[in-house]
Amino acid sequence: LISKDSIAFWKKLMEIQASPHAIAAGFAIGLFVGFTPLYGFKTLLTLAVATLFRTNPVAAVVGVTIHDLFTPFLPFTLRMEYDLGYWLMSHPHHLPPALHLGHLELQQFLHWTTFFKEGLPLLVGSLVLGIPVSLASYFLLKAWIVRHRLKKNHTPNENQNSVS
Repeated sequence: LISKDSIAFWKKLMEIQASPHAIAAGFAIGLFVGFTPLYGFKTLLTLAVATLFRTNPVAAVVGVTIHDLFTPFLPFTLRMEYDLGYWLMSHPHHLPPALHLGHLELQQFLHWTTFFKEGLPLLVGSLVLGIPVSLASYFLLKAWIVRHRLKKNHTPNENQNSVS
């Protein structure tokens, strides 16, 4: 269900004083970075990329935060990203073997070789999933902002023909 607070939140996002492109692109960047497994760096990375591409940084932070609201689905998303990345990186393509993490100790998780073995497929998969979602969010949000602003600026007197 959609609450009044969530509707008010989205309306505030559309009221940011920036172009529809800057808002939608910032949001899409935030959503894209949200898919990456770079925990602890997502907000800073989002702000850096938003600044680099001259998009709206507030909308970018909103995008990465919106992605984080789906944290309860994180195990499913991470597994899907890992499977996809592993499949893309393996030659010939095949899905990874069953995941058994019980034998790994904390030191092994923090070792740099674990990142290349386990983290790289996760990163590749996150990029593949993040691109279409962020592109779709860009076009949908931009259209919604343009429509909202046209509706807001439209007055009934503009459609009446004046007789001189």
